[in-house]
Amino acid sequence: MNQEVTDFIEAVKEPWQGELCSRLREVVHGAVPDVQERIQYKKPHFLKNGKYAAVISTSKDAVSFTIFNAGGLSLPEGLFDGPPERKTIKLRQGHTADRDQLSSLVSQAASGL
Repeated sequence: MNQEVTDFIEAVKEPWQGELCSRLREVVHGAVPDVQERIQYKKPHFLKNGKYAAVISTSKDAVSFTIFNAGGLSLPEGLFDGPPERKTIKLRQGHTADRDQLSSLVSQAASGL
């Protein structure tokens, strides 16, 4: 685990956002063996073989989670936005993400990296 990513998560102002960022980080680490993480463009980026696998970002009222290499994924209707190669889900306070579903999607997408 990268200390800069840990520092980013600990510095998130809203407690619910920090908790969600931590859970999403755990999802990525569980889904992608040997994932590397770093802060890039002021956000946690997760890489496999030097290629983006996922990104976490925060905004005023949401946490966004982007899955890269998403072209071949079968995604739930209406949850994700973005071009075919990367899909983003925006999670707001009170909404819970399906960890198993996200883990499976990240694992499938990262398997092609």
